[in-house]
Amino acid sequence: MTKIKFFSILLMALFFIGNITGQSVLGVWKTIDDKTKEPKSHVKLYEKNGKLFGKVIKLLPAATTKVCIDCPGDKKGKSLLDIDIVWDMKKDGKVYDDGEIVDPANGKVYSCKMYLKDKNTLIVRGYMGISLLGRSQIWHRVE
Repeated sequence: MTKIKFFSILLMALFFIGNITGQSVLGVWKTIDDKTKEPKSHVKLYEKNGKLFGKVIKLLPAATTKVCIDCPGDKKGKSLLDIDIVWDMKKDGKVYDDGEIVDPANGKVYSCKMYLKDKNTLIVRGYMGISLLGRSQIWHRVE
């Protein structure tokens, strides 16, 4: 590889890293149904006491669940618009980890990890046990 190619690749990589380094996950994100690929809701990610939380602020026409019927604890039977579906996420570099996310369709709670793919694309991974045994969703920035 020539020095010019090497430095060109290095500059492009630094530009890419610089563009996503300063970006924040805070804001409103559109969730996409895994099966139908239709938008289901808007989730607002916000910080509270140094941790990241997420609350559904809008249900879209493809939303099949409006009430968290099988959710655990104080979330049980509540409207999705009244509960946090993501909670206690801790920032670790560019990744948020060590929190939890609930699947409102079945009430199961999963460990959660999320990170920005780019400034408008968020990868959200729910898993039980180890991260390799889970499922990822792609959320798109609304605002």
